[in-house]
Order: sequence, then C-alpha cells, then structure tokens
Amino acid sequence: MTKLTLRNCAQDNITVLENEFIDRYMAQANGEYVKVYLLVLRHLGDSSGMLSIPEMADILECTEKDVLRALRYWKKQGILDYTDYGDTAEAKAPARGTSSPDHAEDFAGRTPLRDDKEFKELLFVAEQYLGKTLSSSDIDTIIYFFDSLSMSADLIEYLIEYCVENGHKSMHYIRAVALSWDSQNIRTVEEAKANTLQYHKNYYSVLKAYGIGGRSPASSEIAYIRKWHEEYGFSLDIILEACERTMNAIHQPNFEYTDSILKNWRSKNVRHLKDIEAVDADFQKAKEQRTASREKKTIRSNKFNNFEGRSYNMDDLERKLIQQ
Repeated sequence: MTKLTLRNCAQDNITVLENEFIDRYMAQANGEYVKVYLLVLRHLGDSSGMLSIPEMADILECTEKDVLRALRYWKKQGILDYTDYGDTAEAKAPARGTSSPDHAEDFAGRTPLRDDKEFKELLFVAEQYLGKTLSSSDIDTIIYFFDSLSMSADLIEYLIEYCVENGHKSMHYIRAVALSWDSQNIRTVEEAKANTLQYHKNYYSVLKAYGIGGRSPASSEIAYIRKWHEEYGFSLDIILEACERTMNAIHQPNFEYTDSILKNWRSKNVRHLKDIEAVDADFQKAKEQRTASREKKTIRSNKFNNFEGRSYNMDDLERKLIQQ
C-alpha cells in the first residue's frame, strides 16, 4: 500500500484545504492533479491514514498511472509525500527517482534545461518504459522534445507511455508521434488523451468509409490508421478521401491499397485536400502527354504504309500462264 503524508489535515467530517493551496498551487495544476490531491486530503481523516493507488484509480475512474503521475507532480511541488512499499499494483508503473551516474555524465555539456533534476528523472522513467539503457541519440531526442517542441516532462512521459502501450518502443516512432502532437498543438496530457479518444472515433470513421459495420477494428487495421495519422501525419479528411478512392477503384476494403495511395500523396507533400487536387491535375496532364506521345509514334509508324494495296486472283493468273 502507499502511505500519503500532506501538510494539510482533516477534522471529523470536514476536509480542510488551506488557502495557500488555492492561491499558490491550484491555478498552475491541471484538473486531474487537483482531484488526486483533494482525494488524498479527504482520506487523511481515515483511522489508518492509508490509501492505495488502485483504490484511488477506482474512485476517480482513471488509470493507476494517472494517479502516480499526479502524486509525482505534487511531490515535486513539495506539498505531498508518499512511500511506495512495492506492492503489485505500484510495481507496474516506473517509480521516479534520481537517474544513474551514466545519465548525469551524458547530460553534462548538453543544452541546459530549466530543471536538470526533472530531466534526469524523465530519463529514468523513459528507461523503465523502454526496458533499456538510453543511448546518446535517445537522450538527444528527448532533449529535442523539451527544447524544440516545448513539451513538458509530464507530456513526454505520457508520450512514451502511450507509444509503448501500443506496442512501439522505437524512438523513431515516438518522435513521429511527438511531431504529430506538435502539429496539432497538443501541449498537455489532457489534450493528448482527448486526441487518443478522437483516434477511437477515427477508427470507426475509416471502417464506415469502407462500408464495414457491426465490429471493432482489428489490430492490423488500427496499426494502419495510426501509421497514417502519426507517421504520415495525415488528417482524417485526407484518409477518408483515400478510402473512398480505394472503394471506387477496387470495390472492396483494402488497407494496403489505401496505404499505397497515402504513401504516394506523402511523397508529393500533400497536407490538405486542395493539395490532392493539384496532384490529380499533374497526373492528368502527364497522362495526356503520354497519350499524345503514343499517338505520334503510331502516326510515324503508319506513314510509310499509306498506299493502295493491290489484290490479285491467283487462279486467274495461273490459267493465263498455262494458255501461253
């Protein structure tokens, strides 16, 4: 179980919340973190003073990792402390702490960040999720998330968690998702989660475009749709246009065929529906040029045959030869 110790206290059936929390901390924290803090504060009045991560997740209808993320945030703020006794539930999520000396050495001399301690803790968490020691290239990528994409440590942690839980531990893939979120101006964990919910809607939109109903998307189909969104960076309207063209061309759902369309559009730097119109115009122009070229070749090959053919009656010729 996890024991939580806060500076606030509870009396009888009343939970006391200090004004300092409202004035100094609440405005900067996201709503989910505040809910966790209030729940912890509420249960300090229990005789045991104990509260487990699974219990909190059940009460708040969120994941255990969401609860741990909030607890780490308040611990960092200095107004909450907790102890992990390593029971099964807590052990599933990586615990934050000081990174190894190797990371401290890797980090030395790199681009300075606002909070070196926060960055080192993030490296430690990333290693737990990815199940490996981070390479210099991996660390540079995480620095890129911080400095170039202006992502918070919480968002980067959720980014890695999200990718790993969907079966992707490649830093290349994680970077592609980060760029996709950046292009959509996703800046908080809440916005990233909302985007994930939108993905679920997009899955069914694609199935509907294929004329498929009454079932959930298969894992292979989800992989294609994620690839189109995250790796190719296409919005739903472009993906649905490719699905419609697939149905018009081969009259049956085919994710591989749709992928070939989108891969071609990606190579042509398509980003909006109007870009597809330009690609279509270029294709039509090239097609007309090929047709005209073939017609010219046909004319050249036939111009030497432009004379009247003569017909002969061979039987009649043979009789005339015999009579001579």
